[in-house]
Amino acid sequence: MNGRDNTSGPEGIGGRGDGVRAAESRSLRTVPGETTRNRRRPVPARLRPRDVVRVAGAGLRARPMRVFLSALGIAIGIAAMLAVVGISTSSQEHLNRRLAALGTNLLTVAPGRSIFGEQSHLPSESLGMIGRIDGVTSVTATGTVPAKVYRHDRIPETESGGIAVMATRTDLLGTVGAKVADGVWLDAATSQYPAVVLGAEAADRLGIATAGPRTQVWLGGRWFTVVGILHPVPLVSSLDRTALIGWPVAESELGFDGYPTHVYTRTRDDAVTRVRDVLAATANPEHPEQVEISRPSDALAAKEAADETLTSLLLGLGGVALLVGGIGVANTMVISVLERRAEIGLRRSLGATRGQIRLQFLGESQLLSALGGAGGVVLGSLVVTLYASTQEWPTVIPLWASAGGLAATLLIGGVAGLYPAVRASRLSPTEALAAH
Repeated sequence: MNGRDNTSGPEGIGGRGDGVRAAESRSLRTVPGETTRNRRRPVPARLRPRDVVRVAGAGLRARPMRVFLSALGIAIGIAAMLAVVGISTSSQEHLNRRLAALGTNLLTVAPGRSIFGEQSHLPSESLGMIGRIDGVTSVTATGTVPAKVYRHDRIPETESGGIAVMATRTDLLGTVGAKVADGVWLDAATSQYPAVVLGAEAADRLGIATAGPRTQVWLGGRWFTVVGILHPVPLVSSLDRTALIGWPVAESELGFDGYPTHVYTRTRDDAVTRVRDVLAATANPEHPEQVEISRPSDALAAKEAADETLTSLLLGLGGVALLVGGIGVANTMVISVLERRAEIGLRRSLGATRGQIRLQFLGESQLLSALGGAGGVVLGSLVVTLYASTQEWPTVIPLWASAGGLAATLLIGGVAGLYPAVRASRLSPTEALAAH
């Protein structure tokens, strides 16, 4: 009897008393070195990260249309910024590839003006002298011919279309990086006869699409056969609006004085600066101050610099759109607090702390901004890809732009949700429930 009572009583071994004490010990936190009375403290409730995400997601799913519109504001801002950066970067990469293909080692020499304002000219020996500079790989020239070109001989003289006539050397193509689109280029034989090669824009103005023996233009008072048409020349765009004839026929038939107007010099990549420093004195030793030197690739670089100004403006507009999206998130969260005071009061009554309420609403704001940011990155990437493909550019979207866009949305979500979260946490349970 006593043995049974001892085993089944509250203090018995294996009885209910051990089970109660075991359950009690699991609900208490024991701190070593403290008394039994001080050791027994209730374990505070904590929201785990997945609980925060679950609660925040439930709050957003309850208002899908409002969430969609707020996230859309963030998405538009991020997409605008990412599209501007991506299009600018793709354009830059396209330019770099063009320059790599064309080469940045082309220098152009042209005559300037004297101290009295008169137009000077380069000596006819300048080509040979420039060709002897160490580091120069090729040199060629064109010269202005006092003649005009027309589609036929019945067009009035004043309607020339602004097409210049230039005498040229046969090695022009390789030096300036030009290519023939139709027909052939001038050679040692055709450069002595009335044959002409048209630039891309000149051919378009004259209404000529193909070259051949039956295609002729009226040039300098006589017929010239169009033997070729050039592709556009990016580094020397002036050739696009030019009719090019041989140097010998220009001197013998059209009164060309033989002085080069432009000397194109191709150098080794490591010798561009050194050649440029001595080019003026070499081209015209008597008057080097009357020589103008330019680097055609610098014009393309200058155009890119101008595009960067527009890019900065568009980035500013994207930032404004992003700010508007952040205001939308803040507005959504404030309204959410006002509408959910009863829920907040119920949670507080059930034991939720102020910190947990703040964490819940901050989680909703961050999740809302993250959804908008992810959508903006996808939308911006699609815009860049479509635009680059229409321009035949490589698609380049910097990783820092995508990562920075997402980071910006999280920052905006934190700032936009801070005030509503603090406001929600300060509601007392009785006040919140009474308001409902």
